Amino acid sequence: MRLPKMVTVAFCLMAIIGLNSCSQQKNIVYFQNIDQLQDLNAATFEPSIQPDDLLLIIVSAADPEAAAPFNLTLENIPTVVGQAAMAQRQQQLYLVDKEGNIDFPVLGKIQVGGLAKTEVSKVLKEKLAQYIKNPILNIRIMNYKVTVQGEVTRPGSYPVTSERITLVEALSMAGDLTIYGKRNNIVVVREIQGKKTVGRVDLTKADFINSPYYYLAQNDLVYVEPNKPKSNSSTFNQNTSVWISIASLVSSAIFSILLINKN
Repeated sequence: MRLPKMVTVAFCLMAIIGLNSCSQQKNIVYFQNIDQLQDLNAATFEPSIQPDDLLLIIVSAADPEAAAPFNLTLENIPTVVGQAAMAQRQQQLYLVDKEGNIDFPVLGKIQVGGLAKTEVSKVLKEKLAQYIKNPILNIRIMNYKVTVQGEVTRPGSYPVTSERITLVEALSMAGDLTIYGKRNNIVVVREIQGKKTVGRVDLTKADFINSPYYYLAQNDLVYVEPNKPKSNSSTFNQNTSVWISIASLVSSAIFSILLINKN
């Protein structure tokens, strides 16, 4: 092979590798074309109460004695600090049963499944109004968590204290996707009124911000699929940097030979 022809081959090889690198970048970069997105509404989200949720519900009023019968009693939780045993007072929680009900003091069984916290608060205030003047309710979901599995750095279940978390935040808590994670087909498994639903999200498209899966609900499962290089064990794609180094070395050697022959 003549040297000029070898130079052409080397340049072609580097061009192919360069095009492959550009293609790989398109599959990795998040929020592509976000500047072209016309509708960037500030989405509001409030989780719905689900079976097996643990709810903290505290009723307050100007007259504490009037509100007292409508609160669960405090229970002593034994703890050990050093060598001393202690008891910590903790508010009891309401467990939502399979039918979406809770047993509320005095009021009895209340249907809360499928309702948002603001809706539960409205229902309870209407029922409490006949006993308490201007009742105040504080409601929290105490076992809010999401699970992230698949091609992420730290798969696992993560508690959520704010009761509102985005898909991007959940992936960040899991250490983000690995290089082998498929960014254009994130799977979100969600339970809605007792039925499992599956949604898919493309993180490379900026319009996923308006997706119903932008915010995660409690107990959502996020699964990151492996991409083709991982699942097919593609040597070329997994070792792109190695091929680039080889092409660079070949090019350098060819140019050195040409320089020596010229002199």
